[in-house]
Amino acid sequence: MLSSEVRAAAPVFAALGDETRLRLVMKLCHTGRQSITQLSEREPLTRQAVTKHLRVLSGAGLVRVRKEGREQVWEMTPGKMKQVRRWLKAIEREWDQRLDRLKALVEEPE
Repeated sequence: MLSSEVRAAAPVFAALGDETRLRLVMKLCHTGRQSITQLSEREPLTRQAVTKHLRVLSGAGLVRVRKEGREQVWEMTPGKMKQVRRWLKAIEREWDQRLDRLKALVEEPE
């Protein structure tokens, strides 16, 4: 990954590194758009705390909020998740190449 890509990826992975935020992302991926009331159900946090986590995810570009009547509805930002997938594939390719080189060194005949 280029250093500019790393700078872009860091806030995304930092946002996903929190258990609560990861759980919220998983809920939104599974169920689609949800209000703050729906997202707060079965969470051991207040609605205010859930909103704070959603704002972090929004700042990282992972989710967005839309006003529908009096409610705010949160949804995933699909383009960002595709970018995350590309970053993970790039990291996977790097590791595979390094492991292949290590394997070749270890298995090299003496």
